[in-house]
Amino acid sequence: MKRIKIVEAIRQGSIGGGESHVIDVVKHLDKARFEPVVLSFTEGEMIQTLQVMGVKTFVIPTTTPFDFRVWPKVTALLREIQPDLVHAHGTRAMSNVFRSSRALKLPLLYTIHGWSFHDNQRPVVQRIRAWSEGFLTRRASVNISVSQSNQQTGKNKIAGFRSVVIMNGVDLNKFATQTNTQGLRDQFNLHADDTVIGFIARFTYQKSPVLMVEAFASLLKDHPNLKLLMVGDGELMPQVKARIEALGIASNVVLPGFRKDIPALLSIMDVYCLPSLWEGLPLGVIEAMAMQKAIVATAVDGSKEIIVPGENGLLTTPGNGEELRQALDRVVRDNVLREKMATNAFHYVTANHSVEHMVHQVEDVYNTLV
Repeated sequence: MKRIKIVEAIRQGSIGGGESHVIDVVKHLDKARFEPVVLSFTEGEMIQTLQVMGVKTFVIPTTTPFDFRVWPKVTALLREIQPDLVHAHGTRAMSNVFRSSRALKLPLLYTIHGWSFHDNQRPVVQRIRAWSEGFLTRRASVNISVSQSNQQTGKNKIAGFRSVVIMNGVDLNKFATQTNTQGLRDQFNLHADDTVIGFIARFTYQKSPVLMVEAFASLLKDHPNLKLLMVGDGELMPQVKARIEALGIASNVVLPGFRKDIPALLSIMDVYCLPSLWEGLPLGVIEAMAMQKAIVATAVDGSKEIIVPGENGLLTTPGNGEELRQALDRVVRDNVLREKMATNAFHYVTANHSVEHMVHQVEDVYNTLV
């Protein structure tokens, strides 16, 4: 039987939530029925990971959405690959594959990992972004929303928007792995009586890393044994470092940069915090739940759907540093609450967010399009 060939298109090769999602989809697709090929618009660790997995990868360099200069290259590549369908992940990838896919009469699937518009933008910018997302979603054969709440956000801003909801999943076996934590704790100079708050994300405006630092600094006054482990990198790293120095908390903050050993890092954290300004459904929160960690997050799309405050996590208002400090203070002080939320988070994720279930739903959509 001829396998269905799919081009999975993603904006960048650096690993973030969307890129981890692509890796998981490619890894768990039924290879007897599907042949995935990955198109990225930058180089990065994701490309190397996929190549080790034996997956064909292609890079057409651009960091610009709607970059008409690369569209002829995309068309030429699709003609060479001759896929049965194209699956675009995120706005930038979709904006640079839709024209070629339509020109070649290929079914086009668009997974919206998070809208490019959000409430923190100036009104004129938000309207332009919403218009562009409406333009793209109308050109997809099928749209996928990664949470019910993110689907509703689309319906609120885009007239006639339609999508199917396939919630993100994670490889539960990967996060069930027990690791020797002492080596990592020694590496980061973490003491036995330290309580570790973790942040694993790109250092971008969306993820609010500077707000994370400021809330932590305020918390330190009452909890001197706290440590903040901030894993990742990005354009806001210089501002993060400068704020840490200005607040005089360098001895309590660990900045290891980009790391691949996420389960091991989560295993040494007591609390996972993600103060995003907007999301679709953050994989980082799901991964932390799978590692049985107490969660403090913001009430954005996806997170507000899977977190029941006081039961499997705590939610705060996006951009509100005082609320974030209060929530972290509560979970640090109350060991019973922290353990209850961590246990409930684990049970919720194992019942609802396996990567196998997610990929089976994606495969069903592929089958309807070919």
